[in-house]
Amino acid sequence: MGAFEAAIAVAQVDSGDTAWMLTSTALVLMMTIALGVFYAGLVRAKNTLNTFMMCISSLAIGGIVWALLGYSLAFDGEGAILGGLGHVALNGVGLEPQPGGTVPHLVFFAFQGTFCMLTLALISGAVVERMRFGAWMVFATLWSILVYAVLAHWAFGGGWLAQEGVLDFAGGVPVEMGSGFGALAAALVVGARKDYGRQALLPHNTVYVLLGAGLLWFGWFGFNGGSGIGTNDAGVLAFVNTMLTPACALFMWFVLDLIRGRKVTAVGAATSIIVGCVLITPAGAFISPAWAMVLGFLGAIPCYAVIVWRPRTRVDETLDVLAAHGIAGFTGILFLGLVAQFAWNGVADGLFYGDAGQFASQALAAAVAPAYAFGVTFVLLKVLGALMPLRSTEHEEAVGMDVVHHGEEAYLTGEGAILITPESGDEGEVPVANPI
Repeated sequence: MGAFEAAIAVAQVDSGDTAWMLTSTALVLMMTIALGVFYAGLVRAKNTLNTFMMCISSLAIGGIVWALLGYSLAFDGEGAILGGLGHVALNGVGLEPQPGGTVPHLVFFAFQGTFCMLTLALISGAVVERMRFGAWMVFATLWSILVYAVLAHWAFGGGWLAQEGVLDFAGGVPVEMGSGFGALAAALVVGARKDYGRQALLPHNTVYVLLGAGLLWFGWFGFNGGSGIGTNDAGVLAFVNTMLTPACALFMWFVLDLIRGRKVTAVGAATSIIVGCVLITPAGAFISPAWAMVLGFLGAIPCYAVIVWRPRTRVDETLDVLAAHGIAGFTGILFLGLVAQFAWNGVADGLFYGDAGQFASQALAAAVAPAYAFGVTFVLLKVLGALMPLRSTEHEEAVGMDVVHHGEEAYLTGEGAILITPESGDEGEVPVANPI
């Protein structure tokens, strides 16, 4: 590119759009940390750090894999199934905007990368408290390529779902249904915790759960609001809808809790905030604020039902990723196919406004994305399980994942920092605390 062309390209960058997208990228990055707080509060105290560290590891794995290969597979070219290799190792990703864009290509890459990081952290919620940390790292690396990048290309990168006219504003396909139905497969392959069904496995810190949910809602304004890729009408509509849908889902959860148990639960309130944010994720800039409120009220019901039903099964999908993300994403994708309004989105109408074809496209996405995420995750973990142990031993589960995998504990009774080491140095010995 010559100096003159470069100057024209730089002139196309809008400083306001870029500033908002940098802010949104930081907000979504924070969501992975917030998810760590949310997840950590939901597990037993002896697994607090390990649960948080699964989310932290997603920042490293997601960021590196996305830069080296994932972004290119998702956003290079318009192949029906998979993108190209033109952006491998950030080749061609620079400070100039993409055609028709107003922010540097590098900013767009970073924004999308935070979605990959967060999605990896989400799926960890299905296997916490028993999956080996090393096996998790290998799985997360491969999953980010084989599942996330593929689904992102289908929905966002010019792939076949986008070509079929599927609407997905901020990640109902790759983030929500990808993580939710992938989580179900992971739980089935890894298996239940040793104490599942025999004793109550309760959250150890509900304040963490509420704090994490609140921070996730805050970050979601960047997640959804930034998906307009600028300060535009789409971003504004998604921003406002991201306030309304979770609020309505929260209220409906109160009602459902009161009907079921005559008490409004804090964990239920935190979960409903996540459900509301997920419900509006695919629909954010495609439906009116009034319909966004209806989505919050109605969409909470199937998610609540799955959370109530799942413990009655032998499926130990630990932190209900399926219900909060898979079912909520599925519901949001279908709902927008009913009530999308051209008057609000400038793109398409849904079934209620005269376009049955749009609902058919949404139903297609709601069928194939869960099937792909579940199937590939199941096969991937089966193959990895044949090559390495996926889960800790019952003895290690009893000790706790924090000590076994990290040599640390979240809560100490003494003063000062400690290092946890096996007393004899032999594998399998119960670790003990040594003052530093």
